[in-house]
Amino acid sequence: MKLQRIVFVLVMVISMLSARAYSQTGKSAKSTSTSESVNAFLGRWDLTLKAPDREYPSWLELRQEGGQLKAQMVSRWGNARPLSKVALSKGRLTFVSPKEEEERPDDMVFEGTLVGKMLSGTTTGPDGTPWQWTGQRAPALNQESAPKWGKPISLFNGKDLTGWRMAGTGTSLWKVEDGSLVSPGNGPELINDSKFEDFKLHVEFNCGANSNSGVYLRGRYEVQIETDSIEEPPSHHMGGVYGFLAALPELPRKPGEWQSFDITLVGRWVTVVQNGQTIIDSKEIPGITGGALDSHEELPGPIYLQGSEKGHVAYRSMVITPAEK
Repeated sequence: MKLQRIVFVLVMVISMLSARAYSQTGKSAKSTSTSESVNAFLGRWDLTLKAPDREYPSWLELRQEGGQLKAQMVSRWGNARPLSKVALSKGRLTFVSPKEEEERPDDMVFEGTLVGKMLSGTTTGPDGTPWQWTGQRAPALNQESAPKWGKPISLFNGKDLTGWRMAGTGTSLWKVEDGSLVSPGNGPELINDSKFEDFKLHVEFNCGANSNSGVYLRGRYEVQIETDSIEEPPSHHMGGVYGFLAALPELPRKPGEWQSFDITLVGRWVTVVQNGQTIIDSKEIPGITGGALDSHEELPGPIYLQGSEKGHVAYRSMVITPAEK
């Protein structure tokens, strides 16, 4: 009888330990599963918003901080900004761009899921019309070796708009005056016909007082030219990559004077030299900036000059040296 009791107790102890181990394994598996589901969403995403009349490029970065999901976004326009609302529940991602940033009466709510390697979801336009949106992982654009540079190409002939096209609206248009391209102020953008991957770009510019323009690299990353944004964040100032990278040092503004940029873009790493002084030294551009032509960062793109902002900026001597393939 005593032996039977001992055996019974041992069996019960073993059963209890096994049950506890199974329970802990289940919890661990559930935790791992949850972690893996979150990890599948983390990182940078190139988004495309599909409105009835056109497509809008956008960008999203998701990360975890202290166990909480955080988001940064470039919407249809403007600069990269943190979002106050982002959540992941049962495989469904929700993030919210506030109405103040979207110039609409209500918040812009995005909902989506991971379909294979793509994000796919819905939102609504300002009038409540359903919009579809998709997202693909932003490419790293790492380069295994330094590029070999090809022959310089002049982008502007000093006479007319040959090789350029205007896109957008406005009552004033780009024009050529005294051998310079002059931005219209609140007019269309000016886009070059050629597309490039890695390159070195030399451009000379003269920014009028209280004026704003910019040079878009591959049509996606804006190097800011301005004399009107002193009260905005440093990345919005002259020579910064809008919303992402600030010029350091920031050089004094010189309204009405000719200046120069020498810009090198390799992958997503950029160097900006203003008037012979390096102000951005081989820094990574995380994603597209507001006003980008598209969000397909893996593809070559054109140089384009911003004409939709106020004031007048003149350009001359634009020479690009592409990397050889």
